[in-house]
Amino acid sequence: MHVVGIDCAKASFDIAVQLPGDKYRTKAKLPNAGKGFEEFLAWHAKHAPEAAVGMEATGIYHEALARHLVVAGLTVFVANPARIKAFGQSEGVRTKNDRVDAKLIARYFQIQRPEKLHPYVPPTVAEAKLRALVRRRDDLTEMRRMELNRLEVSNEAVKAGIQTVIDTLEEQIRRVEKAIKDHIDSGPDLRQRQDLLTSIPGIAGISSAQLMAMLGDLRQYTDVRQIVAHAGLNPAQRQSGNHEGRARISRIGDARLRAKLHMPALVARKHNPILKAFSERLKERGKPHKVAMCALMRKLLHIIWGVVRNGRPFDPEIALA
Repeated sequence: MHVVGIDCAKASFDIAVQLPGDKYRTKAKLPNAGKGFEEFLAWHAKHAPEAAVGMEATGIYHEALARHLVVAGLTVFVANPARIKAFGQSEGVRTKNDRVDAKLIARYFQIQRPEKLHPYVPPTVAEAKLRALVRRRDDLTEMRRMELNRLEVSNEAVKAGIQTVIDTLEEQIRRVEKAIKDHIDSGPDLRQRQDLLTSIPGIAGISSAQLMAMLGDLRQYTDVRQIVAHAGLNPAQRQSGNHEGRARISRIGDARLRAKLHMPALVARKHNPILKAFSERLKERGKPHKVAMCALMRKLLHIIWGVVRNGRPFDPEIALA
């Protein structure tokens, strides 16, 4: 499979496509906006009309370009940056700049087996808005946490000002949370997905919105293992010769998603009959807390997958079966 590698930054992106003889055709510093997108499409039509496109998930910087290319009819693949980095280390790549990264991304996708690649599906307009609102709430919550930490150690002379900032942030958080609720209630599809998620003991309103924003429409996945790998909760075995190390989670996934799963899993351990029984079995086997929590988060993802795919609220009897 022929793939054009794209390395996205905030303001620009670089592109590279492999040619015979280990050579590349490249183009640098295309604007990461509408003009640059159209310039890339013209370049693609001229130099690599049959090629797919591969890029890293670089925060939010790749999203507009990926969406534009999919709408234009191109097949787009988006990889976890950790996988690209590991691939570069395996090749012994020492130089790092945008053009080198674009070539590396092109090579990474070139060697992947087609059945292992899943074309990028851009979020709907409603999903994109939900994602933006959830990210804004996360940002405001983090700012409030920082100000609360400052309040604890600050001199009395500045505490009143810090408290004013905290009060303002809390009001902004309340407004964003209301906007999230109103947005979900206004869309039948989002409302249905949230009703399914909140039927699972351990998942409440805000956590369901966060999971919906980060996972998108789970119905696009064909296998629950894809979601588990996306979260980096798939086990990674370490074995060499006669030595067999402890299995750990791969962590080659979305760390923010793992963080959002932690609290629902913690609550579900007490109130969800399936996860409660599972937690007890792990405890009886002497599993450490961190190991048990990772297993609970993975189990919770399986339950989420089953509920959303089947379109039926959580039923412990079905889950047990």
